[in-house]
Amino acid sequence: MTLLEKGEIITDDWVFVASTDRLPNGGHVIVDIDRWQSNRGDVLALNGPLGIQISNDYDVGLLADDLNRFNMIVLNFPAYTDGRAYSQARQLRSRYGFKGIIRACGDVLRDQLPLMVRSGFDSFEAPTDITPTVFKQATTDMSGTYQV
Repeated sequence: MTLLEKGEIITDDWVFVASTDRLPNGGHVIVDIDRWQSNRGDVLALNGPLGIQISNDYDVGLLADDLNRFNMIVLNFPAYTDGRAYSQARQLRSRYGFKGIIRACGDVLRDQLPLMVRSGFDSFEAPTDITPTVFKQATTDMSGTYQV
């Protein structure tokens, strides 16, 4: 897997901490929505940037009051045919004004990248064949679109 941010390969400083795992003292930590809802105080006590991972059927509006607490939101594509995360990203950017990183994970394909970028994604857990050159080609191939 390659981690791309704004089209460049980056080192992933973020650590996902499952609901059942012990929280670290600090660092770049991503928790899932269940952990956030059940242990909010402990999560907020962490030192360092905070990320949250939500499923693609979660109503992002429920996080509206807390968005300023997160540096990153991870949205999942469980299958390339399931595009609900596009809507989540779009809502986070346009309706709720989220300024942090929105990362796509799961079944991320080259052909999806242009719409992902237009929807508000700026970070991608992608297959290793998606290099910065491939990313640039994918996001500049089309000169016009029907979607925003």
